[in-house]
Amino acid sequence: MSRTKITWRRQAMGLTAGMAVAALALTACSGGGSGDKATGPAAAISQADIDKAMTTPTKLTFWTWVPDIENEVKLFEAAYPAITVDVVNVGQGADHYKKMRSALQAGKGAPDVAQIEFQHVQSFALGDNLLDLTPYIPASTSADYVPWVWKQVLSTDGSKIWSIPQDSGPMGGLYRDDILKAHNIAVPTTWDEFATAAKTLHAADPNVYLTNMPGNDMGQFTAMLWQAGARPFGWDGDKQVTINVTSPEATKVAQYWQDLIQAGDVSVDPDFTDTWYQGLANGKYAGWAPTAAWAPVFLQGTAANTSGLWRAANIPQWDASGSPVSANWGGSSDAVMKSTQNPIAAAQLALWINHDPASTLMLANTQFLFPTTNATLTSKEFSDLAPEFYGGQKVNQVFADISKTVPEDFSWLPFMDYAYSAGQESVGKAIADKGDIVGALKAWQDALTTYAKQQGFTVK
Repeated sequence: MSRTKITWRRQAMGLTAGMAVAALALTACSGGGSGDKATGPAAAISQADIDKAMTTPTKLTFWTWVPDIENEVKLFEAAYPAITVDVVNVGQGADHYKKMRSALQAGKGAPDVAQIEFQHVQSFALGDNLLDLTPYIPASTSADYVPWVWKQVLSTDGSKIWSIPQDSGPMGGLYRDDILKAHNIAVPTTWDEFATAAKTLHAADPNVYLTNMPGNDMGQFTAMLWQAGARPFGWDGDKQVTINVTSPEATKVAQYWQDLIQAGDVSVDPDFTDTWYQGLANGKYAGWAPTAAWAPVFLQGTAANTSGLWRAANIPQWDASGSPVSANWGGSSDAVMKSTQNPIAAAQLALWINHDPASTLMLANTQFLFPTTNATLTSKEFSDLAPEFYGGQKVNQVFADISKTVPEDFSWLPFMDYAYSAGQESVGKAIADKGDIVGALKAWQDALTTYAKQQGFTVK
């Protein structure tokens, strides 16, 4: 996989839309704050209606930044010859969302189906922009997906299905096997062991760090809060949000990394930059931890010269006595816009691309999107792959097992673009400056609370 092909993924996760853009998003697309509120079950679309729609000549527009997804679309068009799909890449990440919101606000030009990352699904639901897919797909569909993944695409009360999961990013760790063995350091299984290993390694070789903690990636930091048991965000689907980024669990994460950073035991280079790429390739970083399930493929393209030297492992645990707990970093879905003139065909496209076994396996093994369906995660064609880059280790199986350990009860605010932007201005800056990360949580809390009230929410 070339760096060009994986760039889209990084840009998707690294949304850093400015606060002005975030404010515009809410004011431009809000439908009054009740788009997510339950209104009772919708009547199921009959199979006869689905059959009629899928045999009626129809043209759909599909906005997505997944490279080469035209190949999966061709499979769909072969299954439904009456349907033609126009795949459009209008940008990646923030650019994609900005154009979506502009089209939705204008009332014209919006796609029938669009890619939306998990953390932004609720913001489009707030604007009443998404079609509830519940009547359009079989009731049994949820059982085909990893439970925590499916939860990401539901309304806050679970009564509506806003999109179909496409890819995910359960968190684990990647380590240089040769560097750790040279210093007699075992792969850490707990965060206490991780801190000891980081100190020992850097003391033994001041040019090497066990990992790098960037200040420019609130997606990664938020995922670490998820793993630690913090639940910083919530939305009731109407006018009330929950904001708690200063909880004991969140403070524990901030204090942990503050100690490592201020001791000089981990580096703080911005990630997905030339310096960071070089650090992965030249041995400055003996690990990329915590990281996500999409990272193994990314690393093969970034540090090809280190083939055979890396291994995958579970994310270190806060509590060694309990069952393993991970979290998610990244992941996206395909949603149908409420403005579509062809809701049945559009819903079937979103479902088919992300549910058909041939399509989902192609997404996993060709585009390297980490699967969301149980069938693909357990497919030997996926889980048995043993890349030479990882010394023949079945890396996909490692992360498939990790995916089973992600807690389901993690929610988002309906303005995560602002939340990440404000977090980077406070927490991210403290990381980059090797400063007071714990104190920065308070600044993040205050910024989110003020913004929420300005948008008309009550804050719990």
